[in-house]
Amino acid sequence: MHYKFPQMSINSILHYFVPKDKKVFFPLFENAAGNVVAMAGNFLDAVNTVNPHAREDIYARINKLEHTGDEITHRIYLELSKTFITPFDREDIAALASAIDDVADYINGSAGRMVLYHIDHITEPIKKLAELVLQAATDMEKAIRELSDMKNIRGIADSCVRINSIENQADKIFDRAVADLFLYERDAIQLIKYKEVLSNLETATDKCEDVANVLETILVKNV
Repeated sequence: MHYKFPQMSINSILHYFVPKDKKVFFPLFENAAGNVVAMAGNFLDAVNTVNPHAREDIYARINKLEHTGDEITHRIYLELSKTFITPFDREDIAALASAIDDVADYINGSAGRMVLYHIDHITEPIKKLAELVLQAATDMEKAIRELSDMKNIRGIADSCVRINSIENQADKIFDRAVADLFLYERDAIQLIKYKEVLSNLETATDKCEDVANVLETILVKNV
């Protein structure tokens, strides 16, 4: 006896195997990257404002954005668990989601430390590192937006190179700033506070470089 599968059932099965890259993964990655850019932009605004109350409001906004980023990351993992065919390797999707989320965590961690440690005097190294974090996040977003169709491979590669360069600049600023703290800061508690903030900001650029490394791996595998 021949059994006929219901048409709806066949469609449901086929739908499960169809790649969801255009509909799900790439928009989610773009949203996650855009959210990081918003966080970095807010942080730069915070360290450049002279109004301490406005600064605290911005830090609170950054914290809310970090929660938004967590929700996007969770959605990516959820879709990954439901999707059989993915636009690129599953481990690379997970690695990219995790790397973007790490950038958000360190930006939020920097803002949180500014609040907890009552950092009211914003030093030039903090401002410079905040600028570099925003630059790296912006290049990260540009590269991710080019990922969906792989037509602008050179653009993705160039963004990754710029992120690497930014991370090197951040290393130099961090090293010089910490050296100056040990040379000129007589208050040990203040030294520790500022070093913690500087370290978190520098690590945020490291995490942007991690995103760039994942993107380069995806390019190598799929081009």
